[in-house]
Amino acid sequence: ESRWPFLFGAIIVPSLIQAVILPFLPESPRYLLLEKHNRSKAEKAFQRFLGKDDVSHEIEEVLAESRVQRNTKMVSIVQLLRTRAVRWQIATVVVTMGCYQLCGLNAV
Repeated sequence: ESRWPFLFGAIIVPSLIQAVILPFLPESPRYLLLEKHNRSKAEKAFQRFLGKDDVSHEIEEVLAESRVQRNTKMVSIVQLLRTRAVRWQIATVVVTMGCYQLCGLNAV
């Protein structure tokens, strides 16, 4: 019982290491391209991660995926439950997850 403060204090070491290393980690190319709209920094990040000079294909691939995601229609939970095609799958998942919670399987 006298070791609990040390066990709780052990969490500080990895946290400090992460806090010191964080400023030196590169930003994600997807974040730079899609959120910050900075194509030149995104290209440099892709070049650093992939180790090649021509990353135009990867840039175009990310932009195409972003366009597809913007064109995807979002539905509400009520609309999802009204759709007959997915109602059975949703019920199955809800019952399964409820059983996991009740039997304690996820705690193991």
